Amino acid sequence: MAQTPKSWAMLHTKCPRCRRGDMFSGGMYNFGSNKIHDRCPHCNLHFEIEPGYFYAAMYVSYALNVMEAFGIVAITWAVTRNADSPWLYTGVILLGCLLLSPINFRYSRVLLLYWLSPKINYQPHLDTDDTTPYL
Repeated sequence: MAQTPKSWAMLHTKCPRCRRGDMFSGGMYNFGSNKIHDRCPHCNLHFEIEPGYFYAAMYVSYALNVMEAFGIVAITWAVTRNADSPWLYTGVILLGCLLLSPINFRYSRVLLLYWLSPKINYQPHLDTDDTTPYL
């Protein structure tokens, strides 16, 4: 039985337990449909382990935003070589973070469930191609 690589499952926002079921419904940039499923459609894992669990994803999202802001500043400086205008950097950072917010929404939850949740472990026996969900 071939196991799904962890990096592929994280990139495609799959369930951390079975690596088959989708964690989110709809596309990343679809308005109103960027929602996390309550349970995995494949293995029935309840994603919100306890009430308010995804509040911790705000901290992960904050860290992602800070890293992205530093990257945006570096790219802006490399392209423009302008170190005098704070409004250039402020505008570019705000626009960049606004455009990257749907990505941060998804991947902050993915990182939280995959790396920061000791209660959820990968179970290779659930990593199968059958169409019947495990209940």
